[in-house]
Amino acid sequence: MPNIKSAIKRVKTSEVSKAQNIAVKSATRTAVKNAEASLAANDANAAKETLVTAVKKLDKAASKGLIHKNAAARKKSRLTKKLNSLNA
Repeated sequence: MPNIKSAIKRVKTSEVSKAQNIAVKSATRTAVKNAEASLAANDANAAKETLVTAVKKLDKAASKGLIHKNAAARKKSRLTKKLNSLNA
């Protein structure tokens, strides 16, 4: 544990932000998993709704720097591609 007051505060704030980052990342993974599950079930309406939430979560995580913006774009593209093939 650091002795300097600013370093002590830095440790505390980094722990708080780490917990928030873990929560956002977990929610993002869950949203993507739900979207993939609804796509696998061939339910177009549910797939579209879950895809919208997954895209929103991916964009949020990418804007916060939790995942790379290209990784978010790749995941969104793959999910959208699956939805389009489901509709066609």
